[in-house]
Amino acid sequence: MEGRHMNPIIRRDHYLQKLIDRKENGLIKVITGIRRCGKSFLLFDLFYDHLIESGVREEQIIPIALDDDMFTKYRDPDELSRFIRSKIVSKEMYYILIDEVQYAIAKDELKDPESIRLYNVLNGLMRLRNVDIYVTGSNSKMLTKDVLTVFRGRGDEVRVYPVSFREYYAAVGGDKAEAYEEYALYGGMPLVLSRKTDADKMAYLQSLFTEVYFKDITERYDITLPDVLAELTDDLCSSVGSLTNASKIANTLGTVKNISVSSTTISNYLNYLMESFLFSNAKRYDVKGKKYFEYPSKYYCTDIGLRNARLNFRQQEETHIMENIIYNELLCRDYSVDVGVVEISETVEKKQSRKQCEIDFVVNRGAKKYYIQSALNVSDPSKMETELRPLKNTRDFFKKIIISKSSMKPWIDDDGILHLGLYEFLLNEAALDL
Repeated sequence: MEGRHMNPIIRRDHYLQKLIDRKENGLIKVITGIRRCGKSFLLFDLFYDHLIESGVREEQIIPIALDDDMFTKYRDPDELSRFIRSKIVSKEMYYILIDEVQYAIAKDELKDPESIRLYNVLNGLMRLRNVDIYVTGSNSKMLTKDVLTVFRGRGDEVRVYPVSFREYYAAVGGDKAEAYEEYALYGGMPLVLSRKTDADKMAYLQSLFTEVYFKDITERYDITLPDVLAELTDDLCSSVGSLTNASKIANTLGTVKNISVSSTTISNYLNYLMESFLFSNAKRYDVKGKKYFEYPSKYYCTDIGLRNARLNFRQQEETHIMENIIYNELLCRDYSVDVGVVEISETVEKKQSRKQCEIDFVVNRGAKKYYIQSALNVSDPSKMETELRPLKNTRDFFKKIIISKSSMKPWIDDDGILHLGLYEFLLNEAALDL
């Protein structure tokens, strides 16, 4: 926790509010997200300070960082339980904050989630009337799908993402376009902001992959082909926003890299990368037929700086980077995001043909639905027409939006399509409803 005051203070009000709203709600708050994205800071600094400010005494807060050497013995669930219970000495409310909870789950327990001793410990603590439990973790396998079944509906997930452009800009200020270029290069891992030189930023991001993420994945899943994991990661990073699937990647590795590997192995490794929150995928959705396609799907990197670092900052395709940043921003705003497919029939030389066009993002939250195109530059009329065509052909009345890299004011065209500048979209949370 040292040195936090040396850095630009990044406010994570959005997440802090989520924790405050869930305080003492009788559920276990599970804070998930990629390692180093700021979960510990949120829980041990921001939320801790909030508790103190609202009149809670230090003795009522029990913080345990399981990834810290000082707490190694509490990785044993029985020891953890004994330690926590020894601290609960009165009828007052106690706040239990456990960081990187996956350290208290043994590898062999993962095969059968019902056998995970930690869950019994947490469920046992929940029976005490005067405890409020918060845990963080960096692996979705252990923390979402399975937890929610084992906690019998008592888990309440708060997903944390790397710093959004809005949070980033609030910390650094200055010219929007300059701030965006920096953000599009180095992304939003919080500690990047405290690194002074470009070389330091690059080195930090590159080391995260080798020292933290790959190490975690290799140990947790007993990875036997680390080279394949590395190649797969490189492949996903260089083709963000492109349609792919496991067998296509296995073929590419075979022909380009001469690496023979089954599509099943690739599929498993893809899941591990997603469970570690390094990547997420967007499925294809048939807008008119209202159904999902099984594959291929698109993969996006959770942090654009990590993606760039992995490729040694060589591939700077602005289009893909912007698309990835928009995708991440939509997830931060709690939308579910798919890739839209619209079938269009056209007549060429008196022949009818059907063609599949793509809408970058079909976005849902509650009753709201939007279609969004990401377009770097729309100054060319034919380029604009290509982007607008699938939007005009959805044949429904949901809101349609095109986001281009410009500082223009929002405007609505004759087809009712909202044209948004990128900075307006990223900095204004209500931009989609303009």
